[in-house]
Amino acid sequence: MLRDIERRDDDILTIARIIAQANADILVLQGIDYDFGGATAVALRLVLQENGIEYPFHFTRRPNSGLATGLDLDGDGKTGTPRDAQGYGRFSGQDSILILSRFEILHEGALDFSDILWKDMSGATLPMVNNAPFPSIDVQAIQRLSTTAHWDVPILLPDGQTMNLLTYHATPPVFDGPEDRNGLRNHDETLFWVNYINDKLENPFVIAGISNLDPVDGDGRPDAMLALLNHPNIQDPKPTSLGGQQNADANHKEDPALDTAVFDGPGNLRVDYVLPSSHWQIKDAGVLWPTPGTPLYDRFGPDWETVSRHRLVWVDLDLTR
Repeated sequence: MLRDIERRDDDILTIARIIAQANADILVLQGIDYDFGGATAVALRLVLQENGIEYPFHFTRRPNSGLATGLDLDGDGKTGTPRDAQGYGRFSGQDSILILSRFEILHEGALDFSDILWKDMSGATLPMVNNAPFPSIDVQAIQRLSTTAHWDVPILLPDGQTMNLLTYHATPPVFDGPEDRNGLRNHDETLFWVNYINDKLENPFVIAGISNLDPVDGDGRPDAMLALLNHPNIQDPKPTSLGGQQNADANHKEDPALDTAVFDGPGNLRVDYVLPSSHWQIKDAGVLWPTPGTPLYDRFGPDWETVSRHRLVWVDLDLTR
């Protein structure tokens, strides 16, 4: 990824144009490789600056993706594969999360829950086969909850107030067997935030991340996602797009305008979320998914739809209520 950024690869420039169009004050990017020195984050910030948008502050940490365990985590009888890491990854740091902000990020106050063991989370449901832990007791003893990360990052707003940005990227609830290991983990990664916000109300907060879980369509266990969307301390802005509406799947039940990502097989789904706490006034919201024939569609380039399966979700918020 760093190589592609430094080369100004076409896909990188397309993504930069999309980010510049959104013009967010605070941006959460998913799938950004992590390196210890922060070279990838700095290089990407420079590309964005060249495209007219500047972020003086950023936050990232080492994710669980690619973090080797030495054990057979997926039960296929092999070790050392990408699925045997704490989170899927061919190398440590693959597909992490990067927060970019125009406002100061308070690094010293950031909380990283990525090392919490899955078995230790309140309400966790771990996979079982024949009444035995899957794939083994040894695996469940070291298996972390977070596929990528769970972070609580405080950000100082211009009026002097502090908000908390809660972010994560859950595993897809597929690519497993009848034990439903990924489906259970996906559910519990979102359930973590349901538990957390029951007590986290001192500051205004926003949950921004990928749950990889549509509350109505697709695979997975939607109970945790529905509990989060319907939580009394959460507002669901229900961002929509004309692009999602025009690319509707024939057999889906949910409003296709709410969809945020395109997948082979399950089709278009709502899996990307920006969910503000009840402290905020929602001014506007949407999914950046332009339709063919529009100037915005043409501006992003002919292949913009293929640079990511996910569309950018945005919400405009105001703390004066």
